[in-house]
Amino acid sequence: MIEKIKEECNVDLKKACKICGISRSVYYYQKRIKGGEEIEKILYKLSKEHRRWGFGKMFGFMKNKGCVWNHKKVYRIYCELKLNLRKKPRKRLPSRRKGMLLQPLTRNYSWSIDFMSDAFMSGRKFRTLNVLDDYNREVLGLKVGTSLPANTVTNFLDDIAMIRGYPRYIRTDNGPEFLSKKFVEWSNKKGIVIQYIQPGKPAQNAYIERFNRTYREDVLDANLFSAINEVQIITDEWLEDYNNNRPHESLGNKSPIEFARSREPKGLRTNLKHCPKTLKLSTYGVY
Repeated sequence: MIEKIKEECNVDLKKACKICGISRSVYYYQKRIKGGEEIEKILYKLSKEHRRWGFGKMFGFMKNKGCVWNHKKVYRIYCELKLNLRKKPRKRLPSRRKGMLLQPLTRNYSWSIDFMSDAFMSGRKFRTLNVLDDYNREVLGLKVGTSLPANTVTNFLDDIAMIRGYPRYIRTDNGPEFLSKKFVEWSNKKGIVIQYIQPGKPAQNAYIERFNRTYREDVLDANLFSAINEVQIITDEWLEDYNNNRPHESLGNKSPIEFARSREPKGLRTNLKHCPKTLKLSTYGVY
């Protein structure tokens, strides 16, 4: 109506608004796009692809992808869709001596390794060997097998080191594979210091233990397996997403690869195997 008056009566905007009895702010007003439906679609998609992700993981992922909505708005819609995960109550544990878990300042300085176990539909058990870089929580490798003796463990670590180089430290529990003569001799030959945790205190190896929980919930408990190849294929696909896309609160809601790239100095090669020895042997620091 205002545009018609301006054109037919040859008056400016102020005069046209006065004739129509409205203010210029009303004329310039544009309805904001709330984006509720778009947020619902994104949350539904993430909930189907990642069933164990809570609000923090979903919002961190959306933020990394350029989300422009306020976290309160997204959380309100998240609650309306009833996507909240049930929180398991914490078990009351006896008081323990607290220890500070330190994070390396560079990649490939310290690794954490651990075993996990599960079973096929037939009832036959299998194990997984998980290897984690303490610096950015990147999973360097995960091997599945019905038998993983010390010789298999060292060969698998050698395969990883062909790409990444050998670490300065390896943190592990007191399992028979890690206490074996074969593993100890291998670590001494490669110049690796084994950091054994105290028996019965898995919290001292918290980085790998936290990953184990995520891997069990997202892969082992979420699928029924009939063969080792099936477990390995599903695991490898999941690890690709874990290392490149999954946000980590401890890394500022960045994925392990993204965190490492953001901290990498200019001109530093990604493959630390060929980096100077002083860089690989950097001192520990608290993150």
